[in-house]
Amino acid sequence: MSGRPMDWVDYQFAVKLICLEQVAYSLGPRVFRVHGGMNAAGQRSCIEVDAIIATHGHNPTAPRNGHNYTPPLNNKALFKRDRFLCLYCGQRFAAQALSRDHVRPSSLGGRDCWNNVVTACKRCNNFKAGRTPEQAGLQLLAIPFTPTHAEYIYLQGKRILADQMEFLLAHFPRHSPLRERLEREHKLRR
Repeated sequence: MSGRPMDWVDYQFAVKLICLEQVAYSLGPRVFRVHGGMNAAGQRSCIEVDAIIATHGHNPTAPRNGHNYTPPLNNKALFKRDRFLCLYCGQRFAAQALSRDHVRPSSLGGRDCWNNVVTACKRCNNFKAGRTPEQAGLQLLAIPFTPTHAEYIYLQGKRILADQMEFLLAHFPRHSPLRERLEREHKLRR
């Protein structure tokens, strides 16, 4: 809406938006072609869905001020933010072997928020226990940060097409750690 990324939708919801004439424009390659039944004249309907659809109107639940928006914290997005790396030992793990660690432990007044949590393997998290990294003799490999709305949409995505990624990146802050990492990874793939 208003040229800003809002959320991932499945093809059924996209078709519904198209049928309700809520789509202002679309971008990117066709990702779905949905065929309907035959009408009395023997014609078959077909709706094509592009990778990015922009809708009319406004969303009352949309974040109005990007600086004040805090996305909901969940392990799936947290682990993707931290690249499935334990931010203490630096090893990459499957999601099942990871946990959410509070940099400043809850027992010491630490909050359950993006800026106070990192991805940790269960071994490092158990070793750190209810201590700060300094108290446990551990060093954080990266500083935790709160993703913007566009970054959170990226973190929620599974298979992101190139056009979708380009659209999302255009909405990342210029000095975002996530933007810097993705651009660095893109250069390495070239």
